[in-house]
Amino acid sequence: MYIFCIILILIASVLIILSVLAQSPKGGMAANFGVSNQVMGVRQASDFLEKFTWGLAIAILVLSLAATMTMPSDSITTSKTELERSIEQSIDPNQSFAPFQIPVEAEAEPQEILSEE
Repeated sequence: MYIFCIILILIASVLIILSVLAQSPKGGMAANFGVSNQVMGVRQASDFLEKFTWGLAIAILVLSLAATMTMPSDSITTSKTELERSIEQSIDPNQSFAPFQIPVEAEAEPQEILSEE
């Protein structure tokens, strides 16, 4: 089921890309030089493309949630152990975990405010 959801997400992604590219711009400078969308039913086509795009976006969201819920638990634990292993290898045990350290000089002398003339 997980692989099926992933395949449907990929197909919906390609379709949403094509539907966005097929839509004409609604405003801006290109609208001043273009042809009106009211001619011979073009308005209905743009409404259909807009609804189709929204439907695909909702489908991708629902399929993503379904894919997450149907993900096999063994792959989750495998990826978790691989992540833990890589973190353990990258951490130096002698390293301090302070966010930043300000070097403090033991015997810092204040600068003289008045200069000698």
